[in-house]
Amino acid sequence: MKTIMRRTVFFAVALLGTILCFGPGASGQKVVSPESYRGKETEESERERLEHEIRIRIARVRYGGGGDWYSDPSSLANLLEEFERRTGIPTAKDEKVIELGDPELSCFPFLYMTGHGNIQLTGEERERLRNHLLGGGFLYADDNYGMDRSFRRMIAELFPELRLVTLPLDHAIYSSFYRLDGPPKIHEHDGKPPEGLGIFDAGRLMVFYTYESDIGDGLEDPGVHGDPPPKREAAVRMAVNILYYALTR
Repeated sequence: MKTIMRRTVFFAVALLGTILCFGPGASGQKVVSPESYRGKETEESERERLEHEIRIRIARVRYGGGGDWYSDPSSLANLLEEFERRTGIPTAKDEKVIELGDPELSCFPFLYMTGHGNIQLTGEERERLRNHLLGGGFLYADDNYGMDRSFRRMIAELFPELRLVTLPLDHAIYSSFYRLDGPPKIHEHDGKPPEGLGIFDAGRLMVFYTYESDIGDGLEDPGVHGDPPPKREAAVRMAVNILYYALTR
């Protein structure tokens, strides 16, 4: 049963990516004469390209304001590898770095944001991000210790009519793949308990934010922070749950 669900998720996401990136007109096909068929090598290359494009890929948001949007550079590649290994859903091998003004934004339903410092978006970027999320996109933000104030300000500017609320521990994001007791505490920082917060649109979670948790550090290569295996496993499980939840809801 779980295998069927994973295959369903994969093909649904692949179809979504095709619709978003190529639009409804892309389905029209021309009849090609036998003389125009490409050679075997070209066909294999094209098949490999298409297989790569329909794999799950995470888009890291590159933002202005001086904050280090690029922090934890090995985290997303490690997450993608673990996600494929654990769920069986094919993933890309690396992240996509994207600016919110990029025309390809709609091709990436799952966005990731992190950093230690300030986040500053232009008016156009705020509008595009708001429309992307209200249109079905999902943003996962992980405070790497220091971006909390600017992130909350950004959210208030994006959605003045909505509130960033703490998710109950029985929310489906904590049981989408693994059963968890909430966000793990990877690094101490201020010693506060970890929190998982979100923004909802008509009951749909479209923004998930981990605070005082530092999932990104736990996803990094083992030698970067020296986190013990149980901490790293806790971070991976939380991240897998977030991505799985976003893809299946």
